Amino acid sequence: MRRLLIVSNRLPLTFTDNGDGRCQTDLSAGGLATALRSIARRHHVHWIGWPGSDCDASVRDIVASSVALDCELVPVSLSEADRREFYRGFCNEIIWPLFHDLPPTSSFEPAYWWRYFDVNTRYAESICREASPDDLVWVHDYHLMLQGKLLSTHFSHDQLAFFLHIPFPPLAVLARFPWKVEILDSLLSFGTVGLQTVQDSQNFLACVRAYFPQADIRSTTSGIMISRGKTETVVRHCPIGIEFHEFENLALRSDVVAEAKRVRRDMNVQRLVLGVDRLDYTKGIPERLEAFRDFLTRYPGHRQETGLLQVVVPRAINKQFGTPSWIPIRYQYAHLSRERLVAYYRAADIALVTPLKDGMNLVAKEFCASRVDDTGILILSEFAGAAVQLRTGAHLVNPRQIPSIVSALHAACDPNERDVRRRMRRMRRNVRVSDIHRWCDEMLRGTPAEREISASEVSTDAGVPHLWPVHIPQLTTAANGEIP
Repeated sequence: MRRLLIVSNRLPLTFTDNGDGRCQTDLSAGGLATALRSIARRHHVHWIGWPGSDCDASVRDIVASSVALDCELVPVSLSEADRREFYRGFCNEIIWPLFHDLPPTSSFEPAYWWRYFDVNTRYAESICREASPDDLVWVHDYHLMLQGKLLSTHFSHDQLAFFLHIPFPPLAVLARFPWKVEILDSLLSFGTVGLQTVQDSQNFLACVRAYFPQADIRSTTSGIMISRGKTETVVRHCPIGIEFHEFENLALRSDVVAEAKRVRRDMNVQRLVLGVDRLDYTKGIPERLEAFRDFLTRYPGHRQETGLLQVVVPRAINKQFGTPSWIPIRYQYAHLSRERLVAYYRAADIALVTPLKDGMNLVAKEFCASRVDDTGILILSEFAGAAVQLRTGAHLVNPRQIPSIVSALHAACDPNERDVRRRMRRMRRNVRVSDIHRWCDEMLRGTPAEREISASEVSTDAGVPHLWPVHIPQLTTAANGEIP
């Protein structure tokens, strides 16, 4: 049976030291880990990534966790210097803001680039040690964009797939990035490149045309084909979905329904607005709170009866509008269990999802999947990737225009119930059809999953310009297991 190697910055489990010399395992947070855990149940998966801590998980820990997740876990170690310069430096201070159309939070530090290259090389080492000749390697997200180039001499071109979970920037933004050509060259070394939206695909193609004018770009039935010499890359926009039926079934469970009622009682409001976000500056949380402040100021009649339940926010507005019997905003810093999250989705009347920029935003889709009675209103940023799929049912707003959010909140407080149900049915149908399994099938469509790969098919670097800062090392290890 052909194996699928999933490669991501993090494993779906985090191993932490519990203080007695043993490792504690917890499910990793985040949309990527959640989504791919569903795929692992249907495929023979080996998952390669960082365990998320300094804890040295034992073989027993890894084996037990692999059995629980129905996949083989392959940990990659990162030192403190790796985390500082690769993860926090290059990935989160440079690529993350740049790809979200925001200024980088640090300078384009060359040391960060070299660390990014070094860590990607070690991931590639792990992949080659783990892989069999006919495995399919599916690499995920901006942390590991160099894998295409690093693996291209060891795997057939069409054995390599990549998916970017964040937006791809327009040409004018990418032009400021010193290593743009190296990144593009590596991405074009994958057989398949998946992006969230049509706009992301258009941005990517515009950058390829600008920096690789010799490439032949044409439309095919399987996507946009980019040919460079003997190598071909299919570019597809494949919006990631969720495990729809898992959320739907949870929303119908009696304990989740009871928890939703408890949340309503605790909030003590007639109308509950919900926001669920990671603590990140791209999520538009300050702008959202300012909009809620303006909403309460402009429409005082909604005070006492409307509350915002926001996960991971400061308590900024409570002092101004709070009373002994009513707290405008309830907030939580803790990661929510899946059951608790679905209970919140069921308890809320309105979901306020207003990122400044988002690759997709699965919270919007999870909210819809959990609304089993076809009620609920989704106020969604037009700059979230999910807006493309949910625009026929969601109320789209510009998160930087506070009056836009205020007007949407005001309208949502006096809804037409028939219109609400019609909109929610449309969104639920869309999320149900475009679920995580369809995304997986679309991304891996056309890969050599049904045939053997012969050694003669392995691609070479012939015709590729010398763009790399150093020679790409052969992915072999010394006798002691270390990289030469």
